Amino acid sequence: MDYLYYATGILVFLAVVLLIEGMYLTWNSAKGPEAERVARRLRMMSAGGHAGGDSHSMIKQRMLSETPLFQRLLLQMPRVSQVDRLLEQSGMSWTVSDLVVLSLISPVLVGGLLLFLRLPLFVILPMMLFSIGIPLLVVLRAKNKRLAKVDTQLPDALDLIGRALRAGHAFPTAMKMVGDEMNAPIADEFKATFDEVNFGISMNDALMNLATRVPSTDLRYFVIAVLIQRETGGNLAELLDNISKIIRERLKLLGQIRVLSAEGKMSAWVLGLLPFVTALLIQLTNPEFLAVLYTDPAGRKMIAMALVMMFLGVLAMRKIIRIRV
Repeated sequence: MDYLYYATGILVFLAVVLLIEGMYLTWNSAKGPEAERVARRLRMMSAGGHAGGDSHSMIKQRMLSETPLFQRLLLQMPRVSQVDRLLEQSGMSWTVSDLVVLSLISPVLVGGLLLFLRLPLFVILPMMLFSIGIPLLVVLRAKNKRLAKVDTQLPDALDLIGRALRAGHAFPTAMKMVGDEMNAPIADEFKATFDEVNFGISMNDALMNLATRVPSTDLRYFVIAVLIQRETGGNLAELLDNISKIIRERLKLLGQIRVLSAEGKMSAWVLGLLPFVTALLIQLTNPEFLAVLYTDPAGRKMIAMALVMMFLGVLAMRKIIRIRV
């Protein structure tokens, strides 16, 4: 009996170990480093012909949806390639179908929440319409953060390319060094450009594809400078050093402007959100107190006028604190 007890314990132990190992292998195959690398390479693909039918990229298509029927429907939609390019530039793993589904689910969730809070219908409907764009706003925010990170990494990448050129490396090899030595997202973009050149795409077309994938002004300066240098000749390493210095000075000035405008931005957020947060708290604690605002015609006019004035005020504050460098 004792031997049977110990054998059962050993078998249970082995079963648990094998179960944990199987779960780890499953997770590693879906979310591990290799899977993430493959996913990043797939996100580099351009959907539905980003650059038209004569695209010189070695990567032609990206799946808009995992469902074949939804894929065919999305391909028939106008400007779907621009939506997919936006998702690609954001660095997110969403597909166009994910964005569409989330845009359809958001109004349902927002409408259910507002009905639970017992808000009037004329407030619920505009909020539901606004919530359709929430997933798109998330994508735009992710895109802006990714481009800001690219701009921050670009001076170091240009310095690395310049040092590699001085050491005698070819320009494509220098781009490969950026892809190997630096972090994402700029490493992924330069690695994709090197892969395009390595697979037979001309350097000019590969650089133009890089500028298309990453709509950064500083990166486009780099691409234009390299294209002009390839036509006219000159010291490319010195040229990249000068561009790197200009970008660093620009980022420094931009940082100082952000510090000086931080107070204005915080004031805009506080003044913009304070009425809505206060109204929500009053609605939760004493719903009858605010009922006159949306039951009486004069109250509705006051709400409409307040919203219009707040919108104009936000636009004015945005105009003041938004300084382009």
